[in-house]
Amino acid sequence: MAVLKHIASKNADYSQIIEYMLFQHDEFTMKPILNENGHMILREEYYIDGINCEPMLFDKECEKLNAQYHKNQHYADIKSHHYILSFDPKDKDDHGLTEEQAQALGMEYAKKNFPGHQALVCTHTDGHNGSGNIHVHIIINSLRKLDVEQQPFMERPCDSRAGYKHHLTNDYLKHLQQSVMDICHRENLYQVDLLSPSKNKITQKEYWAARRGQENLDKRNEQIIADGMKPRRTTFQTQKQFLRDAIKDIASQSKNLEDFKNGLREKYHITLTDRRGRFSYLHPDRDRNITDRALGTHYCKDYLMELFEQNQNRLEETPDISETEHLPEPPANPQEKKHSFFEYNPDYDYSSDPVAILFIKSDLRLVVDLQNNVKAQQSHAYAQKIKISNLQQMAKTIAYVQEHHYDTRENLQLTFDDISEKCKESRKAVKATEASLKNINQQIHYTGQYLANKPGFAQMLKSRNKKKFRQEHQTEIELYESAVKFLKEKNADGKIPSMKSLKAEKEKLTIKRSAQYDTYHYFKEYQQELRTVCYNVDSILGQPHTLESDRTPNHERM
Repeated sequence: MAVLKHIASKNADYSQIIEYMLFQHDEFTMKPILNENGHMILREEYYIDGINCEPMLFDKECEKLNAQYHKNQHYADIKSHHYILSFDPKDKDDHGLTEEQAQALGMEYAKKNFPGHQALVCTHTDGHNGSGNIHVHIIINSLRKLDVEQQPFMERPCDSRAGYKHHLTNDYLKHLQQSVMDICHRENLYQVDLLSPSKNKITQKEYWAARRGQENLDKRNEQIIADGMKPRRTTFQTQKQFLRDAIKDIASQSKNLEDFKNGLREKYHITLTDRRGRFSYLHPDRDRNITDRALGTHYCKDYLMELFEQNQNRLEETPDISETEHLPEPPANPQEKKHSFFEYNPDYDYSSDPVAILFIKSDLRLVVDLQNNVKAQQSHAYAQKIKISNLQQMAKTIAYVQEHHYDTRENLQLTFDDISEKCKESRKAVKATEASLKNINQQIHYTGQYLANKPGFAQMLKSRNKKKFRQEHQTEIELYESAVKFLKEKNADGKIPSMKSLKAEKEKLTIKRSAQYDTYHYFKEYQQELRTVCYNVDSILGQPHTLESDRTPNHERM
């Protein structure tokens, strides 16, 4: 399927566009890839043409036109528009799409939809992320060069006149998407309806956030594996993807809106808001809701309400589990238990078959102490609910212990102690970096104070009556001298540091602190998880709880 992407650029250096078309660039940083001699590397295969300009002089001709009309002279001005026609990778084998044909289609598309503009059309064959799909880049100068006839898709009279800028509206974008579909249908290429809302709306920003997050997670996991531990998480999730997966999970088993709302809150701590016929979801780590439209059509109210109705009808057609003979037999091999959980059914009497509860999939939480729970003592129904919940947590704890091969309580305790020690060390490392960062910030402050008052101090040195000058400019002189004294005390060589070096050091420390925070939070979460497992294991074995309190002194909190 062909996809149309649009990028508006404020970069005034048009030559970088030509460099990107001709030379290999890093996908994440978008910087040129250099060889051992420091030279840029040509792309293995590309096709490039120009419309209303020479392709290799695209930058000079755009700058000349901008100067002629006195346009695109400010930083905030959009200098160019970048459109990408990305064809399906299977078109190459299934439909015989060639690079020359793709370049011809790109030229046809640009001439038809961007008349009068200087345009650079370039076809690449490498594909994004090694996919190998053929795609065409169309870059136009935002300023139109020539007068053209008024076209149906042009909304204003000036959209056909030279000296006016490219104006992309929602209707114009729909026209461009329809034009892509028309070309693909005509050439018998794979294509989907670009005008219909996406089931899973993943924007360019979210896509790159996921890529960068996964790369950072992989680097952190490499260090964790090198330390002899097993990473807890190997797949990075954006907040939107977390919501999508949670909604799919809960919606697949919800019979009505109330079930759906409670399930999201209890299992994933997601708050659902229903307002004006639309859903919005509050991620547990956010302060603002994410709308259903930002996630895709499969997360909107109309689709989910229809799904709830289908689930209700299907459950009514399915016989109640209490009417069947018994639950499916547990696996004969005990090692298979951790992979053989069944979903909890609230209509089944688990008190008559307590073994069955060991095969229910549930989240890992602390076991509730019924003897000291006032509400459970006052309500028999609540006590029964807590008993079932405790059995679920015990089952989950057993599965966790088996999965991580903790054969004794002592081994589990050793792992907990090791992670706790690493958590303390990572917290100390963060505090040390924060102390260094605080020191750098103070030096930056006093360096600024030193530079701001230095001219006044220099004038005093040149003054014939220094005493009178000091009295007239006492505040400036005192600020200068206090800044010099502080900076010389902070630096062993007694020299005044440069502002450039201080800011560079601050940037390094900020990056270091961010990485240390990630490490600290990893060990903190891992420690909390093991604390819960230890607590539950002690409850199962009937032993007293020996772990220290989760509370830390105020002066040690992060």
